[in-house]
Amino acid sequence: MDLLSPRPSVGQIKPYRPARPPRDGRRWIDLSLTHNPLGPSPLALDAYCEAATRIHCYPDWDQEPLRHAIARRHSIDADRIVCTAGSEELIHLVAQAFAGPGDEVLCHERGYRGFLKAIRAAGATAVVAAERDMVVDVEAMIDRASERTKICFLANPNNPTGTYIPAEAVQRLRAGLPSTTLLVLDSAYADYCRMPDYSDGTEIVENSDNVLLIRTFSKMHGLAGLRVGWGYGPATVIEAVNAIRGAFNVSLPAQLTAAVALSDAEHEEATFAHNARWLPWLSRELERVGLRVYPSVCNFVLARVPTDPSLGTQAVIDHLAHRGILVKPVTEYGLSDCLRITIGREEENKALVVALAEILG
Repeated sequence: MDLLSPRPSVGQIKPYRPARPPRDGRRWIDLSLTHNPLGPSPLALDAYCEAATRIHCYPDWDQEPLRHAIARRHSIDADRIVCTAGSEELIHLVAQAFAGPGDEVLCHERGYRGFLKAIRAAGATAVVAAERDMVVDVEAMIDRASERTKICFLANPNNPTGTYIPAEAVQRLRAGLPSTTLLVLDSAYADYCRMPDYSDGTEIVENSDNVLLIRTFSKMHGLAGLRVGWGYGPATVIEAVNAIRGAFNVSLPAQLTAAVALSDAEHEEATFAHNARWLPWLSRELERVGLRVYPSVCNFVLARVPTDPSLGTQAVIDHLAHRGILVKPVTEYGLSDCLRITIGREEENKALVVALAEILG
């Protein structure tokens, strides 16, 4: 073997390729990435500007102010919190800390693709459980688990499907897994889901010794460009992640801005209200022009392009791009006839529907 060759599992990883508009000077409507269309909190922006005067300093390696801000907001133990450069870094760190060659890691069929990337980067073997009509099948996941299963990843709500499973089903999954399996709950979109039977998993963490909750500041808080994620779990898991993470992995502006963002309840409510208004509107309008839209509790929808010999998903993508609109194809999820579309501002949502009607209507 070539001395410089990476481990075989790394060769199975395809680099992420987000949709990117041509640099032609036009103003593009980007509905391909699940950012907050209202942007960040004004309070967070002020904090970011103030942090700019301190970027010659290293960030707090212990992340203490941010951890305590998270703990106060969610009424949890700051000592059991770790912060990372986005939730994806935490997914990778957990995989590196608890799985490796010869180990199995369980995930679900349409689950967030960052799971597979982290599993393969760690050299572990991915075991994928089937879903039912874009919804996690807990029994299928339990059936695929074994004593070799070191980690089970669950995205709830899930990206790109927008679906969720209730707290009772998550409890059933935890109870059905081996006691030596770490259940990782990726709750990146939890802030958008206020269904009465849903939980982000906090109480499951507090009543278990093998569950880790992952959250992010990229969605509701509008800080995707700063890359701030965090995890809450057993002390042993947090200690393992802290042992291998970079000492200064979350930048000083990111820590200070995220801590202030947590205090702006008004901005969070405005964001939730915007999504609560435009998610059902866009779902109805997309159905009206001929797409099948799956129920979503997130800030995006998954829409299936109708089967038509003269029309394919790429033709729709190209037409939208011609109109200056970006959406996300989800071919890597085995959904070559689907698009993930983020809820944008009013004018962006309406422009999307008009453009789709031109090609589908």
